[in-house]
Amino acid sequence: MWKKIALFAGGALFGSAGITILSSKDAKKAYTHCTAAVLRGKDCVMETYTTLRENCSDIYSDAIDINNKRYEEEEAEELALAKAIVEEHESQDKSE
Repeated sequence: MWKKIALFAGGALFGSAGITILSSKDAKKAYTHCTAAVLRGKDCVMETYTTLRENCSDIYSDAIDINNKRYEEEEAEELALAKAIVEEHESQDKSE
């Protein structure tokens, strides 16, 4: 029975000492430095995110330009092929 009371009292004393240590000026200073480090890390991550997003936008825009150019070239080839077929039929009609 005394052992349980001693353990309880020891735990309460240790808990009180722990709260006192955690709320001390040195502990608050450590918390402040840790928080500042986390905020610096956040800034670094946000800069990387912004750069990555800008690069993705550039890549997407360039890809759209490449595809539009390819579609224009395909249309020009189809138009040239259609003109060649029409001219061939016209020349066959004249020769008959």
